[in-house]
Amino acid sequence: MDNFEIKGQRLIALSMLGCLLFNYPVLALFNSPGRVLGIPVLYAFIFAAWVLLIALMALVVEAKGPADR
Repeated sequence: MDNFEIKGQRLIALSMLGCLLFNYPVLALFNSPGRVLGIPVLYAFIFAAWVLLIALMALVVEAKGPADR
């Protein structure tokens, strides 16, 4: 497999992770009346998951493969 295929597979896996994180069962876990630093828990989770996915996608896209080294 070349580097392009590996990155594609990793990006597909990250998009599946995003679908899992932003779907009903997981969101229902964080739908509580509590607050984190004054922000509702659900909103804090959505923002944190969004930032995590963007950071992981940036790592995958910018990572050098074996052929690039």
